[in-house]
Amino acid sequence: MLEIVPVKAFKDNYIWTLRDGKLAAVVDPGDARPVIDYLAREKLDLVAILATHHHADHVGGIPELLERGRVPVYGPRGEPIESLTRAVGEGDTVTIPELGVSFAVLDIPGHTRAHIAYYGADCLFCGDTLFACGCGRVFEGTPGQMYASLEKLRALPDSTRVYCGHEYTLANIGFARRVEPGNAALSAREARDRKLREAGEPTLPTTLGEEKATNPFLRCLEPAVVESANKYLGARAADPVRVFAAIRDWKNRS
Repeated sequence: MLEIVPVKAFKDNYIWTLRDGKLAAVVDPGDARPVIDYLAREKLDLVAILATHHHADHVGGIPELLERGRVPVYGPRGEPIESLTRAVGEGDTVTIPELGVSFAVLDIPGHTRAHIAYYGADCLFCGDTLFACGCGRVFEGTPGQMYASLEKLRALPDSTRVYCGHEYTLANIGFARRVEPGNAALSAREARDRKLREAGEPTLPTTLGEEKATNPFLRCLEPAVVESANKYLGARAADPVRVFAAIRDWKNRS
């Protein structure tokens, strides 16, 4: 039975480890050492590596992992990741036969030029595009691209479990409450997730249903979010891309 375990790296990264029996795959191994330690402790053999985008805190550990044994390395077509053995993009399927799981690849540019996500088994590995109650910065794309990418993810089933790259949840909730102070679901989420963090537990995975109810970047048509964006802009805007761009800029500066 497939189990998904977070392996902590750096200050707040998660390297997601998919395991079944004594075999495992990892998603976004920015640092090899915690992966090596986890595999050794659990007596697991690595069978595949999946990368969502080229930033070093997501791919920096791949070369060292490959020194310990060659395995397939999947990642985005069109990004500079030298260690890939199979570059993939939307329409491709990544199958890990040892774990009995397959993922559809989704193109979700914005944070980086060719960022991808992996969707399958009711799970979404989305790197730094969609966060719990937030989203990534727009570094290499445009606000329009990022908004379209988030809408693509938003269209997946509410039950989808979201595995993103960082533990940013409480800070993101704090900002979301500034954008939508009347959202009661946010207050309940903050209380629950604060207890998790105080106990040393991750707030992830979240679900798309919860994100649709609380994440301002997935709620750019909600009147309260539009009104907050307009106050920030000092202008009237209803276009969801402009609303998204406004609250993303606000988050960048907060």
